[in-house]
Amino acid sequence: MKDAFGLPQSLLVLGGTSEIALATARRLIARRTRTVWLAGRPSPALEEAAGQLRGLGADVHTVAFDALDPTSHEAVLGKVFAEGDVDMVLLAFGLLGDQARDERDPEAAVRVAQTNYTGAVSAGLVCARSLQSQGHGSLVVMSSVAGERARRANFIYGSSKAGLDAFAQGLGDALYGTGVHVMVVRPGFVRTRMTAGLPEAPLATTPEAVATAVELGLRRRSETVWVPGALRVVMAALRHLPRGVFRRLPI
Repeated sequence: MKDAFGLPQSLLVLGGTSEIALATARRLIARRTRTVWLAGRPSPALEEAAGQLRGLGADVHTVAFDALDPTSHEAVLGKVFAEGDVDMVLLAFGLLGDQARDERDPEAAVRVAQTNYTGAVSAGLVCARSLQSQGHGSLVVMSSVAGERARRANFIYGSSKAGLDAFAQGLGDALYGTGVHVMVVRPGFVRTRMTAGLPEAPLATTPEAVATAVELGLRRRSETVWVPGALRVVMAALRHLPRGVFRRLPI
């Protein structure tokens, strides 16, 4: 069960090698979390991540999970919930893709969409049902400011995150009053392996800063978290710019 501040004792991470997810897990372990499941494709990186978290004192398990195989999600994730209550699910897997390449290769573009949206819908619904059955828990969904308004530079990725964001908001409304809390996290540019080599955007942030924002959001039972917070105002302005002006911006 969560403590009086809304922080979890048990955590399931979907996307077990995500730098943002692991920064969040480390922060929660330092507070109260004692049991962690890292779900992802089997790999040395997944095992290394598990070992690092064990070194912090947590009981850590790895789970073979593939976002692109929705038919397996119910069985795979069901086994985790069968082990006991899960206080928090962190949905953090995603694929940035390569916009220029993906425009030329529709199959690659579809892979981005299937990972970021279709896989998340499947896993999110499976976890939401399990959280509702146990009567409590939080589902934290890593969205992106890229989903607020599609930009020429990354509209394939942005459109997939827009779908995910809308899905998560709707799911949160559907679960309101059931004891299950859904929180959407919208980071801006985060300095990770995934963004290495890309031009850094204004208000860039770090996995650790996102983790701090997630903790604060859990304590406040927030429904939406922006990282950094100033992006709420920036994106509100960009969202309402006339399209002709928006397409000429150097973003």
